[in-house]
Amino acid sequence: MKKTLLIFAALLLTVVLFDRIAFAGPPFNNLEGVGGVAFNPLAYLAEGDSDLKIGDQPIIGKPRFGAWYVNLPDAKIDWTSFGVADTLFKRLEVSYGYETVSWVDHPTFHKNNIGAKFLVLEENSFGSKLVPAFSIGTIYKTTSAKGISKLGFPLRSTGQDWYAVATKTIPQLLPVPVIISGGALSSQEYVTGVLGFHNKRKITGFANIDLVLPHGFVVGYEFKQGEQFSSYKNNNYWDAHIAWIPNKNLTLIAAYTATGGYGKGTRTGLGDGVVLSAQYAF
Repeated sequence: MKKTLLIFAALLLTVVLFDRIAFAGPPFNNLEGVGGVAFNPLAYLAEGDSDLKIGDQPIIGKPRFGAWYVNLPDAKIDWTSFGVADTLFKRLEVSYGYETVSWVDHPTFHKNNIGAKFLVLEENSFGSKLVPAFSIGTIYKTTSAKGISKLGFPLRSTGQDWYAVATKTIPQLLPVPVIISGGALSSQEYVTGVLGFHNKRKITGFANIDLVLPHGFVVGYEFKQGEQFSSYKNNNYWDAHIAWIPNKNLTLIAAYTATGGYGKGTRTGLGDGVVLSAQYAF
């Protein structure tokens, strides 16, 4: 716990010391490194200003970094994540996320996530303000095989997600701009893949809504439907979050998340907890 907080504080101090023009705010690097919020991807790409161009053609953008800390006291879990994402040709986002899940009286799990997201349709395409951004993506995941074995789960240590997501910012729906996003996920994951992957797939839904407030604040809600397999059933996840964007580089996030009652019911839940994040966009 103390080591995790020291790492988080060191990252926060590092990003505060930078002072370059960039594009803070959504999409963030989510827990798996993908441009999104906490659990879910957004159709928007995690991109900064173009770092390399050939003529007027952008080749590669400046990267975004994110760090997360999740404390789930019911299950006695400290969940730490570090992610980076970049965008090529303003169409293809590539990302990497590394997660460490420390669980009292259980193995510590280490999870790696390699992601790719392709922007199929830009927001407001065809000259219409009604058209959302639309993206498709994939995440290849690995987790600790020894941890799965020690828990006695007959699951794989590798799996792959596929998803499609649409995102739209509506400036005049309310007195402040509203970001609405939703999509479908095809996954094999058990507890986001930390505890392993099934041979079969399930298709679930996810959604986000965020309000862009004055003075650099964003508040929102996120929902992720849990996959239910014959032997293992994931609970639904949700979180309510607030983000503060003090400058063009930095975003700080605090959230409350609920993953279902720990040790209750037929679905696997890890309880409720507090979430903290620091995000830096070059």
